[in-house]
Amino acid sequence: MAVKWSGGHSSSVLCLNASAEGLVASGGERGELALWDGGGSPVARLRLPPAEDVTSVVFSSRRPGTLYTSHGETISVLDVRSLQEPLERFHVNQEEINCLAVNDTDTFLAAADDLGTIKVVDLESKKVSRSLRHSNICSSVAFRPQRPQSLVSCGLDMQVMLWNLQKARPLWTTNLQECDMEEESLQSAGQFFNPPLAHSLSVASCGNIFCCGAQDGRVRIFRVTGVRFEHELEFQGHSLGVSQVLFMPEAYWLLSGGNDGKVLLWDVSSNVGKQQKSPAKSLHRRKAQAAASSRKDGKLNKVASDEHPGVVPKLSIEHGEKVNWLSCAEIKGSRRVLVADQTSSVSAYPLPEP
Repeated sequence: MAVKWSGGHSSSVLCLNASAEGLVASGGERGELALWDGGGSPVARLRLPPAEDVTSVVFSSRRPGTLYTSHGETISVLDVRSLQEPLERFHVNQEEINCLAVNDTDTFLAAADDLGTIKVVDLESKKVSRSLRHSNICSSVAFRPQRPQSLVSCGLDMQVMLWNLQKARPLWTTNLQECDMEEESLQSAGQFFNPPLAHSLSVASCGNIFCCGAQDGRVRIFRVTGVRFEHELEFQGHSLGVSQVLFMPEAYWLLSGGNDGKVLLWDVSSNVGKQQKSPAKSLHRRKAQAAASSRKDGKLNKVASDEHPGVVPKLSIEHGEKVNWLSCAEIKGSRRVLVADQTSSVSAYPLPEP
C-alpha cells in the first residue's frame, strides 16, 4: 500500500532524486521544487524563476548538500541546507532540458535537451567541455559508475549511444528499431505502429550493464564491452510505453515504470552479468521467493517466477497513474520506491529486502 507524500507541490510532480543522506528532492510544474525528509514531510520549498517546469533533479555524489536542477533551458545549482537563491546558474542549452546527470567524481554535468543536444559542463572551469548530438529529442543521459568520462544516452530518434568525453562522436550507436527487425523472433506487428522511441536509461552499479525503456513497452539490457555495447536481453511487462527505468544498488535488480500506471521490479541477475564479480546468483536465489497479495489501485501483486518461461517481474505495483519518474530511497531502515505521477503527491511503496 502506498504512503502518499503531500504538501510539497500544487500540481504534477515531474522528477525525483534521493541523496546519500536520505533527503529526497522533487521537481514539478511551474518551477516548483520541494525537499522531503525520510518521513515524507516537506522540509523546504522553492519556486525557481521564471516558473518553468522542473524537469530533472540530481544530487551531487561527492557533495550531498549540492543539488543540480533543470528548469526550461536553465541549470540551477542549489544548496539544500539553505534552499534559497541558486549558488550558480548555467544557461548552455538552447531548448528545454529533459535530463541531468552528474558523474561520480562530481567533475562533469550532462544536460540532455529537446534539440537532441547533450551539453557537458566541466564543473571546475564552469564551461561546456563537449556538445554531443542526437538527431531528435534526447530524453535521457547517464554517466557510467567508476568511469567518469563515459556516458550513455538515448532519444526519440530510437538511438542508444555510448560516448567518451575525449571524443565528440559516439563510440557506438544502436538503433532500437533496426535491432528489433534483426531479431525476428522478437518482432511483433504492433511495433510498426508503436516504434521504440527511447525514454529512459539507467546504468547498473558495475558500470558495464545498462538498461533502456522505450515506447513499445519493452525494457532492453545492454552490456558494454570496451568501446561498444551489445544487446543482451529484452523483455516486456508494460502494455504502454516504459517512461522510467532504474537500476537499484543490488546486482542487476531494476525498476520500470510505465504509461500504463504500473511499476515493476525485475531481477535479471540470472540473465546478465555472469562474467561480473558480484553475488548476482546468490541474490537471485534469495529473491526468488518474493511474495505479495494481488489487488488493484496502489496494491502490490505477487508474480510467480514460473508463470511462463522468460523474464517476468518479481513484483508488480498497480500504481494507477502514468509514471513520470522513479527513485529509490532507504527510509527508516527499509527501502522504498518513490513514484512521481500526474498528481501533486509522491507515492512511497515498500520493497522486499535482499
